[in-house]
Amino acid sequence: MASVQIHDVRKSFGGFEVLHGVTVPIEDGEFVVLVGPSGCGKSTLLRMLAGLEKITAGTISIGERVVNDVQPKERDIAMVFQNYALYPHMTVAQNMGFSLKLRGADQKAIDSKVQRAADILDLGKLLDRYPRQLSGGQRQRVAMGRAIVRDPQVFLFDEPLSNLDAKLRVAMRTEIKELHQRLKTTTVYVTHDQIEAMTMADKIVVMQDGIVEQIGAPLDLYDRPDNKFVAGFIGSPAMNFLDGTLKVNGGQPYVETASGAKLPIAAAPANGNGRAVSYGIRPEHLDFADSGIPAEVAVVEPTGSETQIVARVGNQEVIAVFRERHPVGPGDLIHLQPRADVAHLFDKESGRRI
Repeated sequence: MASVQIHDVRKSFGGFEVLHGVTVPIEDGEFVVLVGPSGCGKSTLLRMLAGLEKITAGTISIGERVVNDVQPKERDIAMVFQNYALYPHMTVAQNMGFSLKLRGADQKAIDSKVQRAADILDLGKLLDRYPRQLSGGQRQRVAMGRAIVRDPQVFLFDEPLSNLDAKLRVAMRTEIKELHQRLKTTTVYVTHDQIEAMTMADKIVVMQDGIVEQIGAPLDLYDRPDNKFVAGFIGSPAMNFLDGTLKVNGGQPYVETASGAKLPIAAAPANGNGRAVSYGIRPEHLDFADSGIPAEVAVVEPTGSETQIVARVGNQEVIAVFRERHPVGPGDLIHLQPRADVAHLFDKESGRRI
């Protein structure tokens, strides 16, 4: 195992810069998830860590060694790809042991390591099968087993669950997390799915347009996002944003929208009266009330365990999530009460948290 230090890393393709000075510290044994929308640079950063892309500027270190010019096979990392990348003419056992065979390991050592990985991943009965005889989830476990037998310092995962159906994705998410808890190997995991990031990571790195927006523990990012982008990206359904004007007139501060709705906040910044802001409130922090913000129901989405209501406050849309089942339908007028102690304020222009 080893720590990984990514310091001021830049990547350009011709004159186009896709990574703009990215710095990410990764501690020994940490499970770090790089998350962000398509095109944000997360997979490029992972490929640079693996040695599959050249670094334009900056440094990447694995342990005490700077690996900028080190060949991929000499970095002591193992990568699990989105498309599994299994050899179709080899059995599961042969696929898992192939990298050891290339290193010149004797067959007894290969068999021992393959069996250990198969035991960890419950692949013992599949060792003689070929990839075409396996399900998607089984193929992904074989790809993980191939990484485990190498006993690397760092595991790299590049969107490994994106080809699986929703139910299997949840199951594999748990398996990967349990695997990390068992092996305690430093892991860097790339995904665009923020639910994967929240449930698996020790630390999340949120990226957008080649820069790091915020780094932190999952619940830290959820509870205290640095800006509107992080606030809107982390959480499902996404945080609601209502534009308005901050009002501080000696009494309890609030935000007033263009439609006249008054949104409560626990505290306001000094000299903030009249400031244009975005008021952020998560769907689960809107309560059904007899009085409060008037909202017109647009869509009701029952999921069984909870009910999502899409409603309009003036010309702005909000989503509210309730555990209870409320007998409302499209066109009904309801009142929503935001919880002031968990409301967020963001500057209207910069999007930064106030």
